[in-house]
Amino acid sequence: MTTATVEDGPLRPGALLRVEDVVVEFPAPGGRVVHAVSGVSFDVLEGETLGLVGESGSGKTSIGRAVMQLPPPRSGRVLLDGVDLTTLGRRQVRAVRPRLQMVFQDPLSSLNPRRSVRGVVGEPMRVWNRSRPDIDARVDELLSAVGLDPAAVGDRRPSQFSGGQCQRISIARALVLEPQVLVCDEAVSSLDVSVRAQILNLLLDLRERYRPTMLFIAHDLSVVRHISDRVAVMYLGKLCEIGPAASVFGGPAHPYTAALLESVPVPDPSVRPSDEEVLDGEPPSPVDPPSGCRFRTRCPRAQPRCAEEEPIMRAVAPEQFVACHFPLTAGAPRP
Repeated sequence: MTTATVEDGPLRPGALLRVEDVVVEFPAPGGRVVHAVSGVSFDVLEGETLGLVGESGSGKTSIGRAVMQLPPPRSGRVLLDGVDLTTLGRRQVRAVRPRLQMVFQDPLSSLNPRRSVRGVVGEPMRVWNRSRPDIDARVDELLSAVGLDPAAVGDRRPSQFSGGQCQRISIARALVLEPQVLVCDEAVSSLDVSVRAQILNLLLDLRERYRPTMLFIAHDLSVVRHISDRVAVMYLGKLCEIGPAASVFGGPAHPYTAALLESVPVPDPSVRPSDEEVLDGEPPSPVDPPSGCRFRTRCPRAQPRCAEEEPIMRAVAPEQFVACHFPLTAGAPRP
């Protein structure tokens, strides 16, 4: 099987975070290998939010952890402000940690149950030997910024809070060291709809206030559309499409992107999904991915070429790129 390459177009000069041809693999029983991520490349400009979407098992979380070096990718490069993190030693990676922070999917399990909220949020500053007055002032500022009263919640334990409140605490902890890059891994997927909206609005407010560069990982396209400047779509460890959120949502060029958009529920009983965009079957196993285009086994537009040749990223509209031999008409309005 040939290896897909990415033309110079999708990778822009001057990006704060740059992921180049990253490969993430895990061992499986019987000496087999799980191909979680296979040659993915993208970048994120300073202050930009990139939404990373796809079905479960598409490799989104593996990409987020590879960016954080948890663990480092098997091959490829992850550059933060021009520095390749994959070439650094353990001490050097630790020194870079304050610039990279992560908000995890399960907020309660990511918080130390034995520490108070004030201790959880302030712990990163203690690790880096900040003074006690600075820690107290910063913790009060962040707790207030995420909508929690420091005096009321500071001495309580994480188990005394709801899921939405725990996620607010997690966000405060992630921002306490003023990171340049914030990776949100399904940060709202485990929350109720009303709480999810509150956390999304909170992230939007914090983005305006602190200007972090964000990699926002989710499978809910309505959530991604609400918060992202650009959107990247993954399928079975490969990048299918990437471009401005308005272009990808308004005129998807990859059949998989179109199918994902058609699957978003519409609050109108008279609107039915298009039969042309309904996908049959289940995604193939990442242990033995299909040859050529990995989406071809479920694609309604698949041709013999799709099994023989792996598509490369190419431009179909300004700043919109797709890996497909037979893309849809980019920019065409969706019904």
